[in-house]
This record gives sequence, C-alpha cells and structure tokens, in this order.
Amino acid sequence: MPSFDTVCEPNLVEVKNAVENTAKEIATRFDFKGTSAGIELKDKEITLFGDADFQLAQVEDILRNKLTKREVDVRFLDKGAVQKVGGDKVKQVIKVRSGIESEASKKIQRLIKDSKLKVQAAIQGDAVRVTGAKRDDLQAAMALIRKETTDLPLSFNNFRD
Repeated sequence: MPSFDTVCEPNLVEVKNAVENTAKEIATRFDFKGTSAGIELKDKEITLFGDADFQLAQVEDILRNKLTKREVDVRFLDKGAVQKVGGDKVKQVIKVRSGIESEASKKIQRLIKDSKLKVQAAIQGDAVRVTGAKRDDLQAAMALIRKETTDLPLSFNNFRD
C-alpha cells in the first residue's frame, strides 16, 4: 500500500555551516570590534551573545541571511527569551526544531481525517505516516498538508508505491 512520511527535519550540516559563516562575519565586521558579540552551536541549540538587545538582533539578522543563502528554512528556529549574563551582556538561545510535536501531529491527523480523502494518517514518534490506496490521493494529501500547515517547515520523505 502506498505511503509517505511527513517530517520536520532540518539539514543540520547546513545549519552548522551557516553558524560558522555568521561567526566569521561577526569577527570581521567593524561594528562588532571590541564587543562580546558572538554565536555558537551546541547540539541543536544556537546561542547568540551580545552587549545589548540591539546587537543580538543584528547577530540574528546575519544568521537568518546565512541560513537563507544555504536554503535552510528559518521556521526551524525557535527563539528563546533574552537573558542577562553578568554586567551589561546578554544572550539568547535559539533551538533548532526537529520532529513534529504531538499537538502539531494531531492537528495534521485531524486535518487529513476531516478532508474526506481516502487516506489514513498515523502518528509514529515525531513523524506522521500517511497511507492510501492511490498515489493521487497521497499527492492530494501532501498538497493539503502544505497548504494548511504554514507554521512548520514540513517535508515529505519515504514515499513508497
């Protein structure tokens, strides 16, 4: 029976490259000389450092530009709150989303069920598997999911005939 998986997986290699390019640009930019502006990546968390909120916004803007150039969707980024770090320095942690949360997967499952398409959706861990009898029904389900779920950067893989 034909099926596909709906997943939310960033290209972590490209994310790492974008963070490294951002760090290079911060090191060479004149307006960041002598400041504590910086960026680092640990596992799936990007930490931005700066002297003020304004500087954090600049570092984040550079990061977004680098991610866009590397064709990584910026919707993968989940911004945290700005935290004070000793003195007048601030930091912000940005998590890189990976996997579909249970609420979002239930929403996708409900969407497919309400659409009256002849397909079934099953939640499998952090992915949603959609199965159906015809390839056309599966492609219609893909189009429906893309159209209705705009807050998550979803992709479809493991398409089987």
